[in-house]
Amino acid sequence: MSRIDEYTQESRKAMLVQGEIVSFDPLEDDPFSFLDSSVAESDEAAFLKTLGLGKPYIEEFTARALRNGSTFEAELLASETVTETAYFGAFARFLRLPFVAELDGAIVVDTPSLDIQLLETRMVRLSPKDTKPYIAIVPDISSIERLKHALESTPGIAADLVVTTPSALRTAVWQAGAERRTRQTVNSLFDATPLYSARITLHGKQGFLLGVGFTIIIGSMLLSPSLTFHLLHILTAALYMAAILFRLVPLRLKPDRRTLALVEQSKEDQLPVYTILVALYREEAIVEQLVTALNRLDWPKSRLDIKLVCEADDASTIVAIERLNPGSHFEIVHVPPSLPRTKPKALTYALYGARGEFIAVYDAEDRPHPKQLREAHTRFRSGCEKLACLQAPLIISNANISWMTSSFSLEYSALFRRMLPMLARMQMPLPLGGTSNHFRASILRHAGAWDPYNVTEDADLGMRLYRLGYYSDVISYQTLEDAPTDIFVWLAQRSRWFKGWLQSWLVMMRSPVSVAKEMGWKAYLVFHLLIGGMLLSSLTHPLFIVYLMVVGHTIWTEGPSVFSTTQLALIGIDTVNIVASYAIFLLMGTRAMIKHERGMIGKRWLATPLYWLLLSAAAWRAVFELRYKPFVWNKTPHKPVSKNN
Repeated sequence: MSRIDEYTQESRKAMLVQGEIVSFDPLEDDPFSFLDSSVAESDEAAFLKTLGLGKPYIEEFTARALRNGSTFEAELLASETVTETAYFGAFARFLRLPFVAELDGAIVVDTPSLDIQLLETRMVRLSPKDTKPYIAIVPDISSIERLKHALESTPGIAADLVVTTPSALRTAVWQAGAERRTRQTVNSLFDATPLYSARITLHGKQGFLLGVGFTIIIGSMLLSPSLTFHLLHILTAALYMAAILFRLVPLRLKPDRRTLALVEQSKEDQLPVYTILVALYREEAIVEQLVTALNRLDWPKSRLDIKLVCEADDASTIVAIERLNPGSHFEIVHVPPSLPRTKPKALTYALYGARGEFIAVYDAEDRPHPKQLREAHTRFRSGCEKLACLQAPLIISNANISWMTSSFSLEYSALFRRMLPMLARMQMPLPLGGTSNHFRASILRHAGAWDPYNVTEDADLGMRLYRLGYYSDVISYQTLEDAPTDIFVWLAQRSRWFKGWLQSWLVMMRSPVSVAKEMGWKAYLVFHLLIGGMLLSSLTHPLFIVYLMVVGHTIWTEGPSVFSTTQLALIGIDTVNIVASYAIFLLMGTRAMIKHERGMIGKRWLATPLYWLLLSAAAWRAVFELRYKPFVWNKTPHKPVSKNN
């Protein structure tokens, strides 16, 4: 068994089922009858002859189209037997129309309905200043007879038509509506449902209550510092312990033994279009690895809509992608420069052109399991209509590099293979990971997509979906990615995550009673134990460490008699909290790992206390950034796997 399959099997104790090769049986109604020489040659056959395609090629691509639920053109172009320019250029010659390989988006009139052409390329009207308007069309072979007949019966319309390619038409439409789409992307969630948006960090009531709270604490410290300190200590220790006890629940989680047989069963079905979104910024070093990984996905290329979403001024990444010439199922989406410059803004902008029934989100360094889309599609098909999102487990592949990557690997193992499956089984809200999310496109759009102002858009969206009555679940086929190897890169990334979790917590606290009623009090409590508990434990962890160090020194020099019984009890609770933090972190992480992963960790788990102090540093930096630069996206640079290992 390969290690990739072992990861999947052990993460959910699932049984892998091997697929069978099924021969293609000809249909009783021969779809290739137009090739029969005993009947008059059809326009389809005549056109295909101009491409030099023989009957075996035509039969193969037509069979693929029938099997995949696609079109002849889609299968032909996905195979790269004929380039898009050559195919539609030949179409133009056959129809005796001009062929235009590139369209000027500046002369396309922008209207809200124009975006339909991003989803289904048909035609667009262009209005040059010095000449009369004309229409660029993208013909298809199924309508060739009707189109040819219309041109022959009404000769005058040919003067107003040109033929172009689907990619050229989409590029022009993207350019024409860029300003409008950018404005809608940045403002739509805030305008429609301002309470869901992190655009305003603290609403008026929140700021007022926060100010009152600080005033009361400061006043109490001045009037009775000892009593105030002990009350705050008791409260903080109790909340810290509650968060730790909550993390004991996943340790009791029994493996889900359902098989993955349905993953293979879906192979014989007609598959929907699946959109894949990958937001890229200064990722020229890793795009080749990314394209290779996405091309390994077990999904027909004719049914893939892969969008590499780049900032329009990120020339180096765009050039690197174009140099690879990845194929017709890839599209570069140029996001116009605007604030905030965040991943969620880029993804929401690209959503206007997403043609898929389902949408997957990956990061630049991801290597998803080839069968991940198959499993997600099967789960969506068998699940109820309220199933909005599926989260794949993320596994760190460079855990053996350093104590920091080992700790990161333990953390991911605990989260994606213990905590999230437990929450899914309890039908609780899932704080999604930032990658390997699979969505129903219709629900994603209905929910308002990603908040461009929230720098952990994944966790925020998971909560919002739950508030709207949808639920999320987990799948088994994993995605491999690398942890940062540089401590400053790690710190910047983790500070962004903490900042986003703070944003999400504040959004959920704008109207606590209403939100609790929307979600249910149990789910709302789970949210606070998970997100609030993580924030609290990270922020207060070094304070407890310092307190215990001071107490330890005092006991060493003066003896325990200087402390009251209550104080000694608190010291004991603090000690248990700290030790339990490390123990549960390690148990959750290692129990979900396979033997190979545990071998990669080795004895680096001994650095867990140091890793927790780093988490605290990142959390306090996040508090500072939330105040002074709430929407700044701390970029995480990536390297190809060969350079990391």
